[in-house]
Amino acid sequence: MEGIKDKVAIVGMGCSQFGELWEKSEEDLIVEAVYEAYEDAGIDPKDIQAAWLGNVRTAMRGSALAIPLKLEFIPISRVENQCCSGTDAFRNACYAVAAGVYDIVLVVGFEKLKDAGPERMTARYNYPDIFPQVPIGLAAQEFALKGTRYFHDYKLSFEDGKRMLSKIAVKNHHNGMMSPKAQFHKEITIEQAMKAPMIASPLGLFDACGVSDGAAAAIITRTDMATNFRDDYVLVKGIGLVSGAKQAALQSDVDLIHFEENVRAAEMAYREAGITDPLKQLGLAELHDCFTITEAITCEDLGFCPRGKIKEYVDAGVFELDGELGVNTDGGLKCFGHPLGASGIRMIYELYKQMQYKAGPRQRKKVRLGLTHNLGGTTGAYSVMVAIFGQRD
Repeated sequence: MEGIKDKVAIVGMGCSQFGELWEKSEEDLIVEAVYEAYEDAGIDPKDIQAAWLGNVRTAMRGSALAIPLKLEFIPISRVENQCCSGTDAFRNACYAVAAGVYDIVLVVGFEKLKDAGPERMTARYNYPDIFPQVPIGLAAQEFALKGTRYFHDYKLSFEDGKRMLSKIAVKNHHNGMMSPKAQFHKEITIEQAMKAPMIASPLGLFDACGVSDGAAAAIITRTDMATNFRDDYVLVKGIGLVSGAKQAALQSDVDLIHFEENVRAAEMAYREAGITDPLKQLGLAELHDCFTITEAITCEDLGFCPRGKIKEYVDAGVFELDGELGVNTDGGLKCFGHPLGASGIRMIYELYKQMQYKAGPRQRKKVRLGLTHNLGGTTGAYSVMVAIFGQRD
């Protein structure tokens, strides 16, 4: 099966400020991100042949982009796949370009959560008959169960497990301090994270990402056209997307210490990109750290470290900014918050800047290949997308 590898290039990107942006509308955020991408790619709005929108709001449609951007009479598709919405929109756009249907397309992910209200959101999944042990509806509770189970299965004391998660939070806050567009710019200590108010044990205040507004955008084209725009374009190397079908419901016990969807999506992306040793081959990874335990388990799922060994790797600083594999070098969801449709494109924005050596004080030295990861849904029915990006040869 022929894949996407090296057929599509990113030639422009933009990202709005993330945060509690009460003074800005959705349209403001879209324009802010997209016009940065236009300028970065050196193109005009009239050059866009088609567009894709990733968003989780109810009843959104193509006009959400067409109206603020004045995109007259071109195809615009809205993609909703929970927390994968932005990267899934990117995936759809990549396949259209790779197929030769369009030459230059726009992808935008955005969300306005702070003043939206629950009635405007579609993410309302509840399967009490299938997963009575998982209190769906409150994400902190669900992921707290994973933390408790992880500590139990790998024989970590509460103190040791909590300290491991706190180190992840400290790392991401340190990186976020150097990200001008992040929601939170504050260093924290391990002691602060350990003693923070509890949300759902073992997860405290600093173990959870924030709720924020934001938008991000990408301009993509065929690789053979990329040098018409810039020399430091970034290539799409592999994409893996899977959706769970409640397979865990067929078992007598639900495994809460890994996400099978992570494993399967990574296998797809690695196969396409030719990744056999992700820890050695990847330079950085933007992971879906909605909670610190999610980042910890995902590192194992994606093969960054063996099962049950994440604490050892965290203690050794393997995933820190200057470590062997920088994880969430911009601060991740922990510091940007999680405007659902925007997060995946924001992750790509960080890889894009790193691969152009434009990441400022958080710049990594080894950035030939990088990975983004999104996870959304609920136990046994997650959607996960993993994508691999690389510098041009």
